[in-house]
Amino acid sequence: MNHLLWLAPFVAALALVLTWFLRRYALSRSLIDIPNTRSSHSIPTPRGGGVAIVVSFLVTLPVFFINGMALPSVIWALLGGGVAVAILGFLDDHGHIAARWRLLGHFSAALWAIFWIDGLPAITFPGGMINLSWFGNVAAVFYLVWLLNLYNFMDGIDGLASVEAMCVCLGACLVYLLGDYSMLIWLPLLLSMAVLGFLYWNFPPAKIFMGDAGSGFLGFVLGVLSLAAAWQNADLLWVWLILLGVFIVDATFTLVRRLVRGDKVYEAHRSHAYQFASRKVGRHLPVTLSVLAINLLWLTPIAIGVGVLGLNGLLGLVIAYAPLIALAVKYKAGELEIRDVVFPANGL
Repeated sequence: MNHLLWLAPFVAALALVLTWFLRRYALSRSLIDIPNTRSSHSIPTPRGGGVAIVVSFLVTLPVFFINGMALPSVIWALLGGGVAVAILGFLDDHGHIAARWRLLGHFSAALWAIFWIDGLPAITFPGGMINLSWFGNVAAVFYLVWLLNLYNFMDGIDGLASVEAMCVCLGACLVYLLGDYSMLIWLPLLLSMAVLGFLYWNFPPAKIFMGDAGSGFLGFVLGVLSLAAAWQNADLLWVWLILLGVFIVDATFTLVRRLVRGDKVYEAHRSHAYQFASRKVGRHLPVTLSVLAINLLWLTPIAIGVGVLGLNGLLGLVIAYAPLIALAVKYKAGELEIRDVVFPANGL
C-alpha cells in the first residue's frame, strides 16, 4: 500500500485549497458568524469551512474500495451516513433547522451506519467479554448520535475541534502501527490530513469556522471508525474512547449538569469547561494548545497501554478520565455564568 502514500499530502492540499474557496463563498453569501452573548469569539467570522474536510475525505473512499484498503461495509457506512450528516449540517449552516428534524436525521444516519458495520461487538471488561446483543446495537446508535452532537457542542473556539480530531486520529494510527493493525491506519490517517488542511485557516485566530457540516461529520466519522475498529479487537473501542476523552468528558459533564438544573439543553450556551477556560485566560490559543498537550502527553500513552501493552480497557478509561473530570469541575463545566443568574428585584 506504500504506493498510495501520495494520498496523504493530496488530501491535505485539497482541504487547504477548498477551505480558501469556501471562505470566499461564505464572504460573498454573507455566511458570517456574528458574535452574540452566547459566542466565544468577538470578531465576525465566515463559517462553513468544514465542508472542505467532508469533500477531501469522502473523495478518497472510492480509492479505498478499489484497492481493498478498508472493508466495503465501513465505506458504505461512512458514505451514506457521513453525506447525510454533512448535508443536514450544511443546510443548518445556511438556515436554521428545527432540533427535532436534525435529531431525526442524526438517528437515521446512525441507524444506516450500524446496519452496515453490524452494530456493537462484544466488549471487554475485567471479568471477560460481554455481548450486549440488541441492547448493544441500540447503545451504539445513541453513541453515534451523542458523539456527533457533542463534537458540534465542542466546536466553540478557534482550532479546538480540528486539533482534537487530529490528535485522536493520529493517536489511533500510532496504536494501530505499534499493535500491528496496519489495515486500520488509512481511514484515520487521511481524515487527519483533511483536518490538517482546514486547520491552516482555523488555527487561532481563525479565518473561518468549521460549521455544523464539518463538526457533525467529524463526530460521526470518528464514532464509526471506533466501532469498526472494535470488530478487529474489542480493546480498540476503549482506545478510541480514551483518545476522545477531552471532548467526551467536557460535553457529557456539562450536559448532565444542565439536565439536572432543568435547562433547555438544545439552546446555545457558553458553559462548557473549555469556554470558561478561554474566558479566564482571555484567548483561545492557550486552551487549544492545552488540549493538544493533554492528548499527546496523557491520553495517547494510556491508549497505547490499552491497545498495545495489555492494560485493561476499563481501567485505562478510568485512569484517563479522572483528571479530565477534575478539570471539568475546576473550570465549572455546566455551571451558570454570573450574568445568567436572575436575581430578585430587591437584589437579595
